[in-house]
Amino acid sequence: MRLFLISASLIALAAPALTAPAMAADSKPQIGSFGFDTAGMDTSVKPGDDFVAYANGKYFANLQIPADKTAYGMSSGLSDLSRERTRTIIEKVAASSGAPGSEAQKVGDFFASFMDEAAIEAKGIAPLKPDLDAIAAIQTKADVAEALGRNLRLGVGGPIGMGVGPDRKNPDRFVVQGGQGGLGLPDRDYYLDDKNPAFVAARAKYREYVATMLGLAGFDNAKARAEAIVALETEIARVHWTRVERRQAEKTYNPVPAADLATRFPGLDWSRFIAGTSIPVQGEVIISTPSSLEGIARIINGADLAVLKDYLAFLAIRDAAPGLPKAFVDANFEMYNKTLGGQPQQAPRWKRGVDLTSSVLGEAIGKLYVAEYFPPQAKAKIDELVKNIIAALDARLDKLAWMDPKTRVAAREKLAAFTPKIGYPDKWKDYSALSIVRGDLAGNLRRVAEFQFREAVAKLSKPVDRSEWFMTPMTVNAYANPTWNEIVFPAAILQAPFFDPNADDAVNYGAIGGVIGHEITHHFDDQGRKYDKTGRLSEWWTADDVKRFKAGTDKVVAQYAAYEPLPGKKINGELTLGENMADLAGVTIAYDAYQRSLKGRKAKVIDGFTGDQRFFLAFAQSWRTKYRDAALQQQLITDPHTASHFRPYVVRNLDAWYKAFNVKPGEKLYLAPEQRIKVW
Repeated sequence: MRLFLISASLIALAAPALTAPAMAADSKPQIGSFGFDTAGMDTSVKPGDDFVAYANGKYFANLQIPADKTAYGMSSGLSDLSRERTRTIIEKVAASSGAPGSEAQKVGDFFASFMDEAAIEAKGIAPLKPDLDAIAAIQTKADVAEALGRNLRLGVGGPIGMGVGPDRKNPDRFVVQGGQGGLGLPDRDYYLDDKNPAFVAARAKYREYVATMLGLAGFDNAKARAEAIVALETEIARVHWTRVERRQAEKTYNPVPAADLATRFPGLDWSRFIAGTSIPVQGEVIISTPSSLEGIARIINGADLAVLKDYLAFLAIRDAAPGLPKAFVDANFEMYNKTLGGQPQQAPRWKRGVDLTSSVLGEAIGKLYVAEYFPPQAKAKIDELVKNIIAALDARLDKLAWMDPKTRVAAREKLAAFTPKIGYPDKWKDYSALSIVRGDLAGNLRRVAEFQFREAVAKLSKPVDRSEWFMTPMTVNAYANPTWNEIVFPAAILQAPFFDPNADDAVNYGAIGGVIGHEITHHFDDQGRKYDKTGRLSEWWTADDVKRFKAGTDKVVAQYAAYEPLPGKKINGELTLGENMADLAGVTIAYDAYQRSLKGRKAKVIDGFTGDQRFFLAFAQSWRTKYRDAALQQQLITDPHTASHFRPYVVRNLDAWYKAFNVKPGEKLYLAPEQRIKVW
């Protein structure tokens, strides 16, 4: 399913350490005396010169990124805590000897299969051999098309994507969607940019990696074959849409009758491709990137059959690697974590096992996680905070001078129809059709992929179930989904430093309030605004509304494009526009909501900090993250989020921040009142 996922980003935690939340009435905050780590500040820096350094400077100076991480900060530590808790749950479940077919049996046996390295080594590449034999038997380009389609059913990536998701112009039904697939390197620029030394080096390592994987699987002449595979991928990269192009919601909605696929995108046997997927394609397919699909079909048609077979073999090997012997796993780590992310050491196997088990059986584990770690008191308090933020946005919409009155009414109706999902699903996923066999990791991974694919395809014949979640309760993240007009906050993010029932209200509004405001206002950002109150992709704004709105978003693009996280490497203001808009609107709305929560009272001063200061400090604390250079380089190219340690600079657009910290003209972050961006 293609979703408009908006994460809370690669946020993170090193010190102070977090423990399970305490809910007693007299309990102290998890962090510091009021929910903020004052020891991490650098008060030698003026807030108006560098607010991030002022709020977080000593934290960054003392932070060492763990060897098994590409980045670390306040939310990575929270993820570590969630992972430790999840491990305890999994091990407890595994020890319970669940009945055959029960969720306990599946959770325990999947994790045990991942941890049984001896069994994996003993099987060698035998689990992969049927796939490689099938590829070796390919004789025609039509066979290639069917193999590419079959890959989708088996969860194997490839040059063409096809799947099932909500119809963005009729969100009460599911449709078949297609478009450009993935690449072996993170982005087209890694193949095509000859001026960036990091990309040139990554390409060289990638060629070595492809050769290594082929060699481990028994292919001879692996180096030359790898060169041909990378050359093929490079041609595919040339026709790929950029990430900025793919952000445009209306441009990625292109219905094509299934019967016309062959004439619209010649060069690929579409009937064989669809047969391989087993998707019952009828009527239309919604194509996201038509020109790239034309190019990819043409490239496949013109490619040498032997190279295409090697390419298919490589895709199969790479996909199967997590279930194969250590040599395959290590080769993947060297390429994707060490070379592209700068990560020195691989994470311990138990961590990888917990993460994989969580991704496979997340809601089976999640219901136990919620019962243990998300008390009803916490949910009640966060529900109240969400309502207050929605009310604050409604008040702003009601008085929004630049928006046409009719549009403003429709915007408020959209907000009124909004669905917040907090903590965990109302009903849990059914895993009864998934078979897990102890001691068969590769087979389990294959069965999981087919189970998930069947589950998605079955939605074509069912009513849309808007109660479904696309993150597990143990996930430290959040998302906005415009086609269902909702935001989703898993239980694991609703902990310090984001949310602590025992922390000062200013901290909770500045931290989780800023994130909640971020996700809610995504529904009104440059792309989210294109969906109406039912989640339908439609233009419900006037032309003048759009023009006035764009005048504001152009300023956001320009402001962020001036930031330089790496020497000579600036933020892509167009790629990150939606996230930056959501940060700006989110912190603005959260501040309004905090003021509403005071009900006219003046916030008390705590440890010398006013309520407004505590609000903005908490916002800055929540984005504490340090990156390895390679990971930051990849983020700048591929991630629609601004690097986390630059996100707090958005406060320079809020008048309240200037007043809170007495920011004066001449200080580096100072913007004259007329230069401060105010959209919502």
